[in-house]
Amino acid sequence: MKLVFDIETVGEDFDSIDEHTKENLSRWLKKEAKNETEYNASLDDLKNSLGFSPLTGKIVTIGVLDVEKNSGVIYYSTDDNAPSEFEENGFKFKVASERDMLDRFWYGAKEYSEFISFNGRSFDVPFLMVRSAINGIKPNVDLLSYRYLSSQKSGAVHVDLFDQLSFYGTVRRKSSLHLWCRAFGITSPKQDVTGDDVARLFKEKQFLQIAKYNTRDLIATKELYNYWYKYLKI
Repeated sequence: MKLVFDIETVGEDFDSIDEHTKENLSRWLKKEAKNETEYNASLDDLKNSLGFSPLTGKIVTIGVLDVEKNSGVIYYSTDDNAPSEFEENGFKFKVASERDMLDRFWYGAKEYSEFISFNGRSFDVPFLMVRSAINGIKPNVDLLSYRYLSSQKSGAVHVDLFDQLSFYGTVRRKSSLHLWCRAFGITSPKQDVTGDDVARLFKEKQFLQIAKYNTRDLIATKELYNYWYKYLKI
């Protein structure tokens, strides 16, 4: 059984972080900046990138899509009065805390033998594992060992399409999901919303918009996997 997975994350509010942590995060900026203007620009970039680390960010959406059944589940955070559960276009949407998302993800993962992601080995899986540990949850599926598919002879298989389509980094330029979708004629998920918009949408309480963007990522990844499996897998 094959499962596509994807997460969306947001960072902490930099201004609410304790002073020692702020200094720890930003002290290198002061050393490298040539002037105050450059320092302030770099500090803004830092503030906007806190969601890329599980130490300064959290998961606000976990999406999964069963390839054979062509149905999925989206677990997402909200602090408004959104319905706790509803179904739309083959996806079940369920409101959950980060801890509950992670618990449900690993519980369901036990049923699958192959996992599919785009850049999951470098981002999604490490983030899932660290945030799981922070929430007191132990991952029960190994999605990081044996990067090369030829070595994945036992346990769960993880097909990271970012790895496969860059031929494990041998190509000079490693393209984005959007560019791969464009090349294969797949509808890109990066249209009115991209990953860069998630933090802003979360602040604006557009939680469901983030969740629906996650479904588009999952669908595009699944379709890209089908092309890879049919024409490039050896």
